[in-house]
Amino acid sequence: MTDMNAVVGSHDLLMITLDTLRYDAAVLEEANCPNLCGTGSWEKRHTPGSFTYAAHHAFFGGFLPTPATTDKSRHVRLFHSRNTGMKTHPDTWLFDTPDVVSGLAAAGYRTLCIGGVIFFSKKVPLARVLPGYFQHSYWRMTFGVTNPRSTEHQVNHALKLLKDTPLDQRLFLFLNVSAIHGPNHYFVPGARKDSIDTQRAALRYVDGELGRLFGAFRERGNPVFCLAFSDHGEAFGEDGYHGHRLAHETVWNVPYREFFL
Repeated sequence: MTDMNAVVGSHDLLMITLDTLRYDAAVLEEANCPNLCGTGSWEKRHTPGSFTYAAHHAFFGGFLPTPATTDKSRHVRLFHSRNTGMKTHPDTWLFDTPDVVSGLAAAGYRTLCIGGVIFFSKKVPLARVLPGYFQHSYWRMTFGVTNPRSTEHQVNHALKLLKDTPLDQRLFLFLNVSAIHGPNHYFVPGARKDSIDTQRAALRYVDGELGRLFGAFRERGNPVFCLAFSDHGEAFGEDGYHGHRLAHETVWNVPYREFFL
């Protein structure tokens, strides 16, 4: 358990959702992801939502993926709303606002969102809800699921934001990585449909681009606490199921990591 009361206020925060990444696909690629897994392994957790919109509402409320274990001592939240009547841990950082994003803003953080999938596109009112949590939010067509270089474009934009942020300004950067979300078959030459293999190839691409982002955070010189996890998985025909927004273990089981850069 990380003492978030020692982290918030002293560290920059980086939260990355690897949209639609399955737990088993992430584990199979650990050796090929030196940036995300260079200091550890993926932890198996359960997502609070079976698709992007629902899961991110929970995340921004402080309900991150739950450890996939019956050991309740490990079910400790990093963030939690104060005075809800629910038992909290001394290491949990409590916020008084409706969500953790505005709670961090009240604590002096500059909150930034770089969207990926359609729920962050701001094209329609529904797609403005999640980015609306943040002081500054960004989305471009080049950040979306149809662009094979989406993570490259997202990271490039993040680097500009880091450069424009004073070093003494605490920063909370949220990045919704769209590349692993379907369609991702174009990451495997000749593939015509999405699969675990094409997810794995997409994850390798994403890891390579995230290395540049991690490097830029390190160059700022401030300590950084990073959260990287999937919002939900994807069924590829298991028990007859396909896609997500459904109750199957391929959707509910997600990879999760927290680490200091």
